[in-house]
Amino acid sequence: MDIQGYCAPGFEPLYDVFAENFRSRGDAGAAFCAVQHGEVIASLWAGSADREGAQDFEEDTLVNVFSSSKGILALIALQQVAAGKLDLDRPVAEYWPEFADAGKASITGRQLLCHRSGVIAFCERVADELIYDWPAALKQVAATEPWWEPGSQQGYSPFLYGWTLGGLIEKASGESLRDLYRKGVGEPLSLDGGFGAVGHKSSAIADVGPLKKPLPELRENAIGRSIKEDRQGPVATAFTNPVSLMMGTNGDAWRSALIPAANGHFSARDLARVYGDLASESPQLLSVDAISAATVEQSRGQDAILQTEVAFGSGFILSGAAQDLYFGSERGFGHPGAGGSIGFADPSEGLGFGYVTSRMGQSLFMDQRAVSLVESLYGLI
Repeated sequence: MDIQGYCAPGFEPLYDVFAENFRSRGDAGAAFCAVQHGEVIASLWAGSADREGAQDFEEDTLVNVFSSSKGILALIALQQVAAGKLDLDRPVAEYWPEFADAGKASITGRQLLCHRSGVIAFCERVADELIYDWPAALKQVAATEPWWEPGSQQGYSPFLYGWTLGGLIEKASGESLRDLYRKGVGEPLSLDGGFGAVGHKSSAIADVGPLKKPLPELRENAIGRSIKEDRQGPVATAFTNPVSLMMGTNGDAWRSALIPAANGHFSARDLARVYGDLASESPQLLSVDAISAATVEQSRGQDAILQTEVAFGSGFILSGAAQDLYFGSERGFGHPGAGGSIGFADPSEGLGFGYVTSRMGQSLFMDQRAVSLVESLYGLI
């Protein structure tokens, strides 16, 4: 495999670790980037961006990073807090009156951010096309009942997170989410991608597909079993209502839509730049105090949807002891995405990490590909 890119002196062993992901861990198109104290210490890419192998994977190739999108969405919410437009401890309905319907009047923005709202899935079956229609999705989520008493337990919201939090951001700011992303995140850091796959600095887009051979799991992923055991339960409904949430991710409708919990298309360089900024001593995107407040633990426990223990700050998953959730140090925070992509910050080392892949694994958080890069990187720092 011909590995493209750069490693700073002393970080050359990362070439071989990245290449090993192609040799033995199933990667066919992927990129990795690490930024420390504002400087790129590694940016590697290889393979093909399309299934036919005709289009080379480049440094600016955009990959659907699925739930890694949530970290960028949370960042935009926190920017509105910093601007004085959003108070996380006020009810969402004060900004968005329709959201008070169906028992949601007391839900706060903080509960949305840390997955304690109970609004984790549409209660009624919705049309497949709904997810491509931003105004219709906001209307539907405003009418949706919580699955349990808000605040009573932690339950990850795989897709509705984007419409609940995105709707709140728009109502509080008076601006569109796309404009807020562009002005507040994309342009300041000169990012390649954004929400959806079109209209960004880069037009290179990777097709995503499953790994040809599953990787050994670092922990049990019980989501699939839970879906099979109860097709009408909250886990199954959260991931499969509508079924278009699980299909068509290489199609034009998905790539053109605004599905901010799941259809962010970013390069590895994008994720490393964002989290590298948040890990720095002089961040552009948020103040040091705002970042510190956002990474204070807000919720920890056996998650009702993810079926495992995980800790959340205000929108970010916090570093844990397990390999697949260890973001460099105890101070680390970030967000993995389905399939294996990951972006995280480690303020202890002033480091931002980004890895994107077109070959989707089945792990719940990071899989062996990202973990091998993390472990090698930290062995060199």
